[in-house]
Amino acid sequence: MPKQVDHDSRRAHLADAVCSLVSTRGLESVTLREVATEAGVSMGAVQRCFRTKAEMLLFAQEHVNREVAARARARIGDGAAAVMLEQALTALLAVDDPGLVSARVWIAFTAQAVVDPALAAAHEEHYAGLTEMLTVLLKAAQDSGEVRTGLDLRQEVDAVLTLADGLTLQVLLGRHTPESAVAELRRQTRHLWA
Repeated sequence: MPKQVDHDSRRAHLADAVCSLVSTRGLESVTLREVATEAGVSMGAVQRCFRTKAEMLLFAQEHVNREVAARARARIGDGAAAVMLEQALTALLAVDDPGLVSARVWIAFTAQAVVDPALAAAHEEHYAGLTEMLTVLLKAAQDSGEVRTGLDLRQEVDAVLTLADGLTLQVLLGRHTPESAVAELRRQTRHLWA
């Protein structure tokens, strides 16, 4: 009887291999052969999951986007709406080892998205999900009186996402530490709180 392969877990394993390569050696290091070596599988196993490098890269970007969103949701937890909002914002920064790896991969994919419409669409979808999550949290904090009223929620969420992206880049470049990035995020969002 032929061996059964869980294609979803195989594709996730390969996406992890792509991310490992991108994080340590850059996007240009990613080839089907290098991914096979990194993942410890045959070239044929990679080709059965992904027909092209572009398909593999798109899946890997979406994989990273899902991981970042899952980490943000996991950090939210329970409690006051303002606390949940702050935890979600902090989760967007590269403040721990998994976050730093994801951020290096995200930066590489962001640069490639400038010239690759499929990656750009995946980026846009990711930002739409983050925008929705942060808007819900900001509205809940506003409804509970923890965040000022009269704010343009969409504008504030866009500003916070832009700030988080910039601080993440600064952490990767060594201009900020994870701790100073969190402190700067708190300083820049102080105007939100009631």
